[in-house]
Amino acid sequence: MTERRPAATPRILVIEDNETLRLSVSTAIADLGADVRSDADGSAFEAALANHRPHLVVLDIMLPGRDGLELLRVARGSSDAAVLMLTARDSVSDRVTGLTAGADDYLVKPFAMAELLARVTAVLRRHGAVATSIECGDVSVDTESGDASRGGNALNLTATEWKLLSYLAAQRGRTVSKTQILTQVWGYDAYDENLVEVHISALRRKLEEFGPRILHTRRGIGYVLAADTVSPTT
Repeated sequence: MTERRPAATPRILVIEDNETLRLSVSTAIADLGADVRSDADGSAFEAALANHRPHLVVLDIMLPGRDGLELLRVARGSSDAAVLMLTARDSVSDRVTGLTAGADDYLVKPFAMAELLARVTAVLRRHGAVATSIECGDVSVDTESGDASRGGNALNLTATEWKLLSYLAAQRGRTVSKTQILTQVWGYDAYDENLVEVHISALRRKLEEFGPRILHTRRGIGYVLAADTVSPTT
């Protein structure tokens, strides 16, 4: 068997009819370094497969017109792309239907963006299309193993701290608000924002055991993981 080499830029097709979610998912995946195309429905699905030649299709099940299961069958018949299904259906029978129809993974809405990115990276890795780590300066987050390090030193993170660092690393150089973090890491936005502050402080302490400040606070705006100096900070 010929070993597939990782693609320099993995190509990903996102099919999701909810515009806000489609933009959020597409932007987050693009920040991993992927070439992302997105559509609101499957009307041009065959053309998108042929022209974009995706390594991975992120596919909603509940779509107007042709549903996700029909598009999954199309993908399996005409492409070797991996397929990650997104759905609000959380019953075991629905998951089994998607997986037995040929889906590589299945994620139930609502989901934390950090989990989606981890699953996207894992699927791409299994298909030989991407490396496993996200880098920001001397910080490295391995989305397959669940490890993280700084300057080659392992970071002893809780599961939530790892999700938080994964999200910040995927958004490296970009300031994200507390609401964005709550939504993408915990999966909701109607909660005490002090939760974010507590975990940011704990993560920052662990990062600074092995180097200067890299996780910055922008007063009144949010937080940014950046190797370069960011002002103003706390």
